[in-house]
Amino acid sequence: MADDTTLSSADVAKLLQDPNSENRAAAAEKVASTFSGSSLSENERAIAEDIFRAMLKDAAVRVREALSDSLKDNPSVPHDVAAALAKDVETVAMPMIESSSVLTDEDLVEIVSTRSAEVQKAVAGRSDVSERVADALVDSDNEDVVATLVGNSGARMHEGTFDRVLDRFGDSEKVNSPLAHRSDLPVGVSERLVTMVSEQLRDHIMTHHEISPTTASDLLLESREKATVSLVEGGSQRTVQQLVDQLSDNGRLTPTLMLRALCMGDATFFEVALAKKANIPVINAYKLVHDGGDLGLKRLFEATDMPPQFLNMARAALDVSSEMIETGGDDRETYKKLMIERVLTQVEDEVDTENLDYLIGKLGATTAQTGAAVA
Repeated sequence: MADDTTLSSADVAKLLQDPNSENRAAAAEKVASTFSGSSLSENERAIAEDIFRAMLKDAAVRVREALSDSLKDNPSVPHDVAAALAKDVETVAMPMIESSSVLTDEDLVEIVSTRSAEVQKAVAGRSDVSERVADALVDSDNEDVVATLVGNSGARMHEGTFDRVLDRFGDSEKVNSPLAHRSDLPVGVSERLVTMVSEQLRDHIMTHHEISPTTASDLLLESREKATVSLVEGGSQRTVQQLVDQLSDNGRLTPTLMLRALCMGDATFFEVALAKKANIPVINAYKLVHDGGDLGLKRLFEATDMPPQFLNMARAALDVSSEMIETGGDDRETYKKLMIERVLTQVEDEVDTENLDYLIGKLGATTAQTGAAVA
C-alpha cells in the first residue's frame, strides 16, 4: 500500500481475498474514503462501485458494517448499494438508515413496514422525513416510534397525520410532550391537544402556538385562576409579568385576549399587558389606566395599537372593577357574573360581535355553574 488512505488495484485484489476480516474491513473503509473524493475518473469510480458490490456479498458482518459506516454520508453512493446495505442485518443497516440521503421514500416505507421498532425509530429520527414516510411511521402504531417522529423537527407531517397521532396516542405524555413543542402545529391540532395534556404543556401551547381567540382566552383565564388558588394555598406560580412576557415573545399577546381577561375581572393582567405593549413600567400603565381619566386609557390604546372599538368596553370593565373590588369577596364566579352583566349592559350598542358573543357565552356558563351549585 502506498500510504494509509489510498488503495491500489493490487491492494484491492489482495485484501478482497484476505482471510482476515479486519483487513477486509480496512479495505472497505479505504475504498469508501477514496470514493468520497472528487479526483476519481469515471473509470476509477466504476471500479470502486464494483468493489462495493463485491463487498456486499462478504460473509463477514464486520466488513459490511465498515462499508455501511463509511458510505452513510456519501450522496454519490449508487442506489443499489445503499439499498442493499439498508436491508442488511441491523448493525449493518443502521448507519445507512439513519443518515443516507440516497435512500428513497419507497425504500424507507418498505423498511418501516418490514423491520423492527428500533429500525423504525431510526427512520423517524432522520434529518429529513417526508410526509409519506411520516404516515408509514404513524401506521406502525408504536408509541416510541411515533414519539421519536413528532419530536423530530425535520419530520414533515400533514394535518391529517397529526390528527391520527392524537386519535391513537392522545393520552400518551410520551407523545404529547414532544408534539406540543413542535413549531408547526396546525390550529386545529393545537386546540385538540390542549384538552389532552398537562397544565404545563397547556401553558406552552397557549404561548407558543396559534389557537383561536376563544380557546386562548379560556386557557388564559383558567391559568390565571389556578395561579390565584396556588398562591392562596402557599404554592409557587409564575408571575403575571412572566406570563405576559412569554405571550408577547411568541406573538400571542393579542388585544382580544387582553380585553377578555379584563372583562372577566383580571385587571392586573390587562395593566401588565398594556405596559408591555407600550414599553413602560407597570406603575405608569396603572396610573394612566386609573388616574388619567378617559384620556389616560385612550393614550395607552393609541400607543399600543389597541383597536379603538375596544375602548368603551375596556372603560366599562374598569369602572365595574373599581366599583366591585371591595364587594366582590371571595366568590369568584359571582364576581365574574356581575362583571360580565354590567359590561354587556353598558356596551350593548357597541359593534364588537365576537367579544360580546364570548362574554355572553361565559355569562351563560357561570349562571349554569351557580344554578348547579344551588341545586
